[in-house]
Amino acid sequence: MIFKKIIQTDNSKTTILIRLAVGAVFLSEGIQKFLFPAIRGAGRFEKVGLPSPDFLGSFVGAFEIICGVLILIGLLTRLASIPVMIIMLVAFATTKAEVLSEQGFWELMHGSRTDWAMLLGSIFLLIKGGGSWSLDKKL
Repeated sequence: MIFKKIIQTDNSKTTILIRLAVGAVFLSEGIQKFLFPAIRGAGRFEKVGLPSPDFLGSFVGAFEIICGVLILIGLLTRLASIPVMIIMLVAFATTKAEVLSEQGFWELMHGSRTDWAMLLGSIFLLIKGGGSWSLDKKL
C-alpha cells in the first residue's frame, strides 16, 4: 500500500521535461563532486564552514547521483525528490545568506536562480510524481 502511494503518478506527458531538467542537473552536480572535489565537493563544503567536508562531499555527491538517476528514469520519483529538496535548502542556507548580507537582495536573486528552479522542480515532482513516461507509471 505505501509503495503504491510512493510510485503513484498522474498521466501527464510533460512531466518528463521537469524530470529531465532536475535529474540531469543533480546527476551532473553529483559526478562533479567526485571529479573536482576541491571546488565542487569537500573543498566547497569546507569553504562554507560545513562540518566533516570530506564525508559530506562524498555523501551529498552520492545522493545527487543516485537521486538524479532515479528522477531521470522516473523510478521512485516522489521519494527521490525529497533528498534533493533537502540538498537545495541546505545549499541555499549555507551559501546565500552571506550574499544577501554583503551584496543585497538582487544579487541574491540573481545568484540563486538555479537553486530556486531545482527546489521548485523537486517540489513539483514530489507532488505530481514521475508522469506518464516514467517507470513509476509502468509499475
